[in-house]
Amino acid sequence: MSLQSSRREFLRNAAFAGAGAIVAGGASAEESKRIRGKGPGELVNFACIGVGGKGDSDAAEANRLGKIVAICDVSDANIAAALKKYPGVKVFHDYRKMLDEMGKDIDAVTVSTPDHHHAIAASMAMSMGKACFCQKPLAHSIYEARHLGELAKKMKVATQMGNQGTSGNGLRKASAQIRAGRIGKVSEVHVWTNRPIWPQGGVRGAKMDVPAGLDWEQWLGPAPERPYSTNYAPFAWRGWWDFGTGALGDMACHTVNLPFMALDLRNPTSVVATSSGNNKDSYPSASKITYQFPANKDRGPITMYWYDGGNMPPKEIMDPVLDGLKPSTSACIIVGEKAKVYSPGDYGQTNFFVGLADEANPEVDYPHSPGHVEEFILSIKEGKPAMSNFAEYAGPLTETILLGNLAVWAEGKKIDWDAKNLKARNAPEVSNIIKPTYRKGFSLK
Repeated sequence: MSLQSSRREFLRNAAFAGAGAIVAGGASAEESKRIRGKGPGELVNFACIGVGGKGDSDAAEANRLGKIVAICDVSDANIAAALKKYPGVKVFHDYRKMLDEMGKDIDAVTVSTPDHHHAIAASMAMSMGKACFCQKPLAHSIYEARHLGELAKKMKVATQMGNQGTSGNGLRKASAQIRAGRIGKVSEVHVWTNRPIWPQGGVRGAKMDVPAGLDWEQWLGPAPERPYSTNYAPFAWRGWWDFGTGALGDMACHTVNLPFMALDLRNPTSVVATSSGNNKDSYPSASKITYQFPANKDRGPITMYWYDGGNMPPKEIMDPVLDGLKPSTSACIIVGEKAKVYSPGDYGQTNFFVGLADEANPEVDYPHSPGHVEEFILSIKEGKPAMSNFAEYAGPLTETILLGNLAVWAEGKKIDWDAKNLKARNAPEVSNIIKPTYRKGFSLK
């Protein structure tokens, strides 16, 4: 099927899915009833860590399918807005205190904070036996991602990362078709993003007064001390090594999701990057990263290329696939020996198999999803893991993605990666990026 002939079909699909849709279906009335139970005693009691920005929608989903009993945020404005929606819940600025005081009343937590808090908060909650929903990327570092996966497995708690496309049936079907050999042996994957959409590559701003109602010390949390600036909070923290994971960490848990699921892209053996320049404080404004994955029992070796900051795949990759169409600002191309897959957007729900004769989509078996958060609730109540659980999926995906930041830090040096032991064999200088240190009072439980 050519891409041009599929344009009308794509527009029809997009009318239903939305070009940037992230909600992967919803539960039926019967499913909703079963998830909610018959009375308040059967609802999952949530504590929500971070209720502004993405935390606002995460809390709304928790409240839709459960009951919020406590919220934590460093911003009084965020708390005030949340209290209008969830009156009577307990309020905290410090999630450590919330979990200590409210532990017996909590079944599950949502973690919707800047990246540098993810592992600390999720680890403490899981250590207490609580189910955990954590926004992407799962962690701020590779070591943290491995730790959270191992802890989830040890504690036998339900977990899920907030890469909602994982629960989309469009992504799951395309992944199953690729695994079934529809495009033949895959050799390359190309993924690009329109990020960063915040400043990167710059220098720290001048010290500013902390806004009224913001607990800056709690916002910093485990990160090194520094004065407040709007260069970091409330939005641009993603571009700083101490707080975020850059363009790669922000979006690859979405945009790499399709090839990861289809091709099991875990435990690469090497990675190398070039960039616009890394000052070791703010991420580069643009980078290109190359991963090498060894063959496994189901496929041959694969090279994956990542592009951000306006970088794009070369014309010889793009032109035969797009056939004159304007490329999506974020997308992936999977190169097979028989055909290619073009997946425009970030969430992998609409996929074009380019280079195949017109044909009906072959039937493949794949697990259908009732919806992303619905999967999480069912995993709590019934014990069947959500697809993007920490141990088997979200942790390995995050490890793969954040390995690219080691290469960005090393700038041009090819990292020889020992995935089993989480070591860069030839680059001891990246050890602080693999496993960070924390300020006093914060640790992985």
